[in-house]
Amino acid sequence: MVNPNSISLMDAIYNRRSVRDYLPQKVSKDLINILLDAAVQAPSALHEEPCAFAIIQNKSLLDRLSECAKKMLHDESLQRKSEKRKHILDVVEQPEFHVFYNATTLVVICSKFQDSFVEADCWLAAENLMLSAYAHGLGSRVIGFSAPALNLPEWKAEIGIPDEMNAVVPIILGTPSDPPLSSGRKSPEIIAWK
Repeated sequence: MVNPNSISLMDAIYNRRSVRDYLPQKVSKDLINILLDAAVQAPSALHEEPCAFAIIQNKSLLDRLSECAKKMLHDESLQRKSEKRKHILDVVEQPEFHVFYNATTLVVICSKFQDSFVEADCWLAAENLMLSAYAHGLGSRVIGFSAPALNLPEWKAEIGIPDEMNAVVPIILGTPSDPPLSSGRKSPEIIAWK
């Protein structure tokens, strides 16, 4: 495991990338708790701290949830008229495609209630969690298109997400099988500076 104290914040910001291939070992409960503690250090509007977390490490549950999310994304893509439609269909129609890239852990950041900035607070927590995961030698990736499946009543019941909460940010975690390729980013687009 990487010593998290040896990685600077700027290193994590500039080098953390989404991981699409994971080794089969599970992330330990202790390490997940460390990541969750980092997540809740994120700022929150009016100090409401609206995030709650569901952790899924059950492989058969992840496999079934993947199939449900694939079907929902497939059906939604058939309604699209955009250029992305063909690409999405090409991906989700591959039988071996797994929505969660066979990661061993899914952390679902949920909102405990609805309010103006609650979802933004959940996304801030997600960034902290992913930067902390990188600092601990783990890979991560947001799987946003699994959120609609996670919010279906039957999945909320099976996972244990209360009815009044919503899944906002699903994040997979695990040990990368290979270091992710670094991809450049565009320069900031400044539209005004007065």
